[in-house]
Amino acid sequence: MQLDWPAIVRSLFSREAVTAVAISILVLGVLLAYLSWRYMHYFLSDAGIDEAVEGTAFERTAQRFGTSTVGLIATLVGISIYIGAMLLAGAVSQRFRDVSLWSPFVAYLPNLFVALFALMIGLIAGDKAKLSVGEKFRSIKLPEAELLPELVKYSIIFLAGLVALGQLGVATEALLILLAAYAFGLVFLGGLAFKQLLSAGAAGVYLVLSQPYSIGDEVRIQGQQGIVQEVDVFVTHIESEGEEYVVPNDQVFAGGIVRIRG
Repeated sequence: MQLDWPAIVRSLFSREAVTAVAISILVLGVLLAYLSWRYMHYFLSDAGIDEAVEGTAFERTAQRFGTSTVGLIATLVGISIYIGAMLLAGAVSQRFRDVSLWSPFVAYLPNLFVALFALMIGLIAGDKAKLSVGEKFRSIKLPEAELLPELVKYSIIFLAGLVALGQLGVATEALLILLAAYAFGLVFLGGLAFKQLLSAGAAGVYLVLSQPYSIGDEVRIQGQQGIVQEVDVFVTHIESEGEEYVVPNDQVFAGGIVRIRG
């Protein structure tokens, strides 16, 4: 059986003493909220979170409001503790006479905190993944390659949103339907959008394995003649008279290569 602590406190103390206890709870809540905010701020900074989120859109947005990602997380923890203290003080002083009205909200606070935290982490991780994938595919001059970082970013945010909705009590069946619909759209539409990129990758694997030309060879590809500078899975880089040509490997494979012997 769950104990009714506010009722126990009221039974042990006089009305004036109960008011003093409620005020003490509020003061203690303020102190705990401040200490939690400060400790969380130091802990996240020491863990290198500031450096990890540097350059992300979420961090830049937070800085425009005069704070940071670390500051927002620490503030969220402090506010949650203070709200809990206010509700407890109100229950003790009988500001909330019907316990059934506020106790579910108190029990719901941790889930709300986890949901907000999951969504925040999803936004940050999505931004970092976009930057990382964009850096990896920066040399690929294909429209599909420019879409890939955005796709990775919003996929991570979507999954974080599902976690947040799960914490807020959304039915698991609805989340599974959303996830299945997203996965189907990702596979179907992604297959259409990235057809050329996949084709270039498959051709690149063949070229890397068969090596019809190598770095330093003079070749003519798609009417462009120059010295091969780099061959990766998706594109071939050739340079001629200070100009660099980036040719998708599927075009190399389809149009053929002329290797010029000096």
